[in-house]
Amino acid sequence: MGLRISFVLLLFFLLLGIATPSFIDYDRLETSVVKGRSLLPDNGCPFDVKNINYTIVTSQCERSHPSAKPCCTSLKKLTCKYRDQLNQNAATCGTQLFQNLRLKGNYPVGLFNYLCKEGEHGLDCEGY
Repeated sequence: MGLRISFVLLLFFLLLGIATPSFIDYDRLETSVVKGRSLLPDNGCPFDVKNINYTIVTSQCERSHPSAKPCCTSLKKLTCKYRDQLNQNAATCGTQLFQNLRLKGNYPVGLFNYLCKEGEHGLDCEGY
């Protein structure tokens, strides 16, 4: 009889522990990032991503009817001169560059990734 009561009490407290709220303060789980549009923080990119001349792309690649040839050619003109820095620090420089390009040209997410596929190693910068 004592073993049965112990088992029932153990089961009761186990279920009670599962049913109670956690000890994590949910206010701390909310992100501190400002919602809406914001520029990405500077994370050590060796060139000034904010002040690049994005008109090389925005003047050639129409956002309403994007075409691979003008969009990808102008993207190469913009990015190939920074290819070493982008390849070494792609997590920050590339993210910042494409975020700024999207904002300046009002392009949809992933447009250049979709249009400008040249192989498994990325864009061919030969001659740029």
